[in-house]
Amino acid sequence: MSWHWRGVPFDLLLAAAGVGLDLLMSGQARTADLPPHLTVLPLALLVGAPMGFVRRWPLPTALWLSAALVLTDQIEAFSSNTAQMLLLVAVGVTAYSAGRRALAVAVGVAGIATGINLAEPGVALNAGLYAAGLTLFPAIVGGYLRGSAGRPEHRDITPDVLLAAGGVAHTVLSTWTSWHSGGQPAWTIGLLAVAAGLALGVSRRLPGLVFLFQAVLLVAADAYLTEAINTCLVLTLIALGVFAMRVASWIWTSLAYLATCVLAAVAVVGPGTEVTAFRAAVLCALVVTPVAIGRYLGVKQAATAAERLRASESTRLTVAQVRADQLAERERIARDVHDIVAHHVGAMVLRASAARYTAPDGPVADALTDIRETGHQVLQDLRGLIDLLRDPDRQPGLLADPADVVRESAERMAAAGLVVDLTLDPDTAHASLIARTSAARIVQEGLTNVLKHAGPGTKVRVCVCSDGDGLAVEIRNGRPPTGIERLPSSGRGLAGMRERVKALGGTLTAGPVEDGGWLLAASLPATRGAA
Repeated sequence: MSWHWRGVPFDLLLAAAGVGLDLLMSGQARTADLPPHLTVLPLALLVGAPMGFVRRWPLPTALWLSAALVLTDQIEAFSSNTAQMLLLVAVGVTAYSAGRRALAVAVGVAGIATGINLAEPGVALNAGLYAAGLTLFPAIVGGYLRGSAGRPEHRDITPDVLLAAGGVAHTVLSTWTSWHSGGQPAWTIGLLAVAAGLALGVSRRLPGLVFLFQAVLLVAADAYLTEAINTCLVLTLIALGVFAMRVASWIWTSLAYLATCVLAAVAVVGPGTEVTAFRAAVLCALVVTPVAIGRYLGVKQAATAAERLRASESTRLTVAQVRADQLAERERIARDVHDIVAHHVGAMVLRASAARYTAPDGPVADALTDIRETGHQVLQDLRGLIDLLRDPDRQPGLLADPADVVRESAERMAAAGLVVDLTLDPDTAHASLIARTSAARIVQEGLTNVLKHAGPGTKVRVCVCSDGDGLAVEIRNGRPPTGIERLPSSGRGLAGMRERVKALGGTLTAGPVEDGGWLLAASLPATRGAA
């Protein structure tokens, strides 16, 4: 993680929170051989101040806290509780920001230090299991936050499950040795400990209710089970942080902060505790820490949501703009087709109609009639194309039955001079409409190509047959006559047929045959393929 000067205040806040946490939890810290005034602040700095470096150097911080945990455990200082909790935080940060090797080292060293801390008479055999559970859990949490970019959605239950599991692990492992020391049955205290941990799982949904629940448990622990009061205080601070993150109102956050200050005072002030202004300031500063962290995370969450909303809105506007540009371009194309192509075709039809009356009989009259009828058909097709360009969402209607289109194309090409032999299988009527329409267009384009490249007088055999659920189209022409005048060609007809067949998931082949002619064959499936 890069080091920016803007992150220094947050690091100082983490260091102050670590020191304040130890002063609050171990205000009576001492060792067997040293007086309290020589151990309280130094030990608080030893285990709390390294948290200021956990963002930049998570692995060295975890190693330092592991050593501090072993040291405070050996000298029987209360700061070992703080070191244990902060060590788990450092392991989680290592999992979030460091590599796998660094995480393996952190988990291993922290597990050994935790095992030494938990190893006591009667529980030494179970220390390794507890150590593994304590050190693996923050590693899993850090890995999850790393994988989800640290910004879980509110509807995602994974953070809630992690909070509940972490709360149960913390409450049970920190209080189970004291369940038999109170006046209540052990199962009652154990049940409350599990409930207190599980309550964190709904703190994001019900922050106020969970905060009140933890406050009640803290007051109950102060009255009936003082050994668990530090655990209840930590849970209350966590609930306060979540409350500050989820509740945007500063008034309610301030009330929750004041209530937590009172609860913390109830937890740390005993009958013989001297209340001073310095200790009160330390307590208030510590309670500020979860509020500051919660508000910081809440602001980041709100900023992320706003940025995501802006990105979504920007994408929507971009798509709308592209759509508008496409429609404008389609409208321009439609105008050009109407003003240029339709104009010239209409003029051609009118001139053919006028010339038709000057030659009422004979081949010339038949040719002019065919030109006029073809022109009318082209104008009708152009109108449909223009309507489609102007309204792309409208499904284009079929202007004629595909079988009729095939027969008409064969008749028109025969009138133009080709010798057409058409075979139209009646079973093709059971094929899909899109397959029959595509087959008709292929026959039209194929016969046009024969007329262009082979010329009048060429024999053509056209076969449109049923092929299972699909259609098979075959257009075979013989050797063209010699000395023909070839018509101009754009060279795009075959490419257009290939694209049409490919869009349907079919195949198309075209090439010369042995007798000097040409063969065009297409296979059209019943449904659109994966192409």
